[in-house]
Amino acid sequence: MFGRNRGSFSSFQRLCLAMAFINDSLHLDQRLFPPNLCLVPQKKGDAKAEICIMDSESSEENYPDGGLQAWTVIFGSACVNFSTVGYMTAWGAFQEYYENGPLKGTSPSAIAWIGSTQYSLVFFPALLVGRLFDLGHFRYPLMAASVLLVLCTVLIAECTEYWHFLLCQGLGLGITSGIIAGPAASVVAHWFKKRRGTALGLYALGSPLGGTVFPILFRNLHVAVGFKWTLRIIALILTFTLVMANLTLKRRLRPKSDPGGLLNPEQFKSPAYSLYTAAGLVCFLGLYTVSTFINASARSQGIEGELTFYLVSIANAGSVVGRVSVGVVADRFGALTVMIPTTFLAGVLTILWPFVRGPSPLVVVALLYGASSGAFAGLLLAPMMEFGDTSDVGRRTGMFATILAFGALAGPPISGAINRSTGGYTAVGIYAGSAVIVAVVLLVLSRYCILGGWRGKA
Repeated sequence: MFGRNRGSFSSFQRLCLAMAFINDSLHLDQRLFPPNLCLVPQKKGDAKAEICIMDSESSEENYPDGGLQAWTVIFGSACVNFSTVGYMTAWGAFQEYYENGPLKGTSPSAIAWIGSTQYSLVFFPALLVGRLFDLGHFRYPLMAASVLLVLCTVLIAECTEYWHFLLCQGLGLGITSGIIAGPAASVVAHWFKKRRGTALGLYALGSPLGGTVFPILFRNLHVAVGFKWTLRIIALILTFTLVMANLTLKRRLRPKSDPGGLLNPEQFKSPAYSLYTAAGLVCFLGLYTVSTFINASARSQGIEGELTFYLVSIANAGSVVGRVSVGVVADRFGALTVMIPTTFLAGVLTILWPFVRGPSPLVVVALLYGASSGAFAGLLLAPMMEFGDTSDVGRRTGMFATILAFGALAGPPISGAINRSTGGYTAVGIYAGSAVIVAVVLLVLSRYCILGGWRGKA
């Protein structure tokens, strides 16, 4: 009787029932009790029990949202981003060196596949490592991949053939970076809720910092000490940042008790999640086209000197501003509310970029594009935390990131193919910018599905 009608009892009534039957184990049915009431046996084999009233919010809901340990986790996650995504975004400097050095005679598009492969593989392992994170397997994969990432960097210095570079830099760096980076955002979700936008903005800060530091470092060091010692110095820097990450990253919540499967198809029954995932895929087809080709487009205008190299670093510096500034705003108004206008601006700038002439206007475009695209990247995973339980965030984020990988893999080669077929960058900018704006439309629809209307925080 009680099992069928337990929904009609208030929490107070259930407590009274429990107290009435406390000495009779045959009448105790835990399903009668509210979620925050538990029975604790006094000793093993004793039917008597003590009633404890747990706090209205479980440990999974009491997010620290600050404190030394929580901010230390953010520092570690930023070190992860610096060492993985930030390192990957330095590819333009490697591409230029390879075209005129060890891979001279190999087509630029073939060389570009090394960079495209490594960047896409940052996302592909997310499905597996995200699920492992949910199940509590976090520390050992992080340690092993950190060692292998440093080793692959050292081995790049010894490469001489195209397939050597593809194996060590494309596959090796890509896979190890994916294993390291995959759980980092999930760890952040364990420590922050109300201030999650700020936390993710600081977490994402590592990427543009790496994207600014590594190209400048590579350009200056390979001239001064040679290619091999440049890679060894980079390996030492990565050793330091990855040691910091391994020492500071820590999960807070218990592993998921229900193992489940690698995939959760039920998640795609949520229109908001499906639309958001589609938006990420489409956006990645065009979002990073400007940062990939802005140096080459400047040279095609006849602009020479150091500026053509530093445009990407300028864009990454703008991205630092974008990622940090939007976090606080997102905590106030919602991540999607902030992402929609900033991503739209990135799409417009992508379309305008080929029509901009002269060094100064290109610097302005690079800064504004970096800030607006950085806002998107900095908040990319924030809505993902809200699409379900924190205990399943690894699998949910992993499915999302794995789908994004296809956009990251296909985007630059598509833009490169358009450039080769048209002989310019106008069509490239229109294609890439249009993809970003289509993604904005999908973001708007996802936000509408979350709120059930146009107003509210999401």
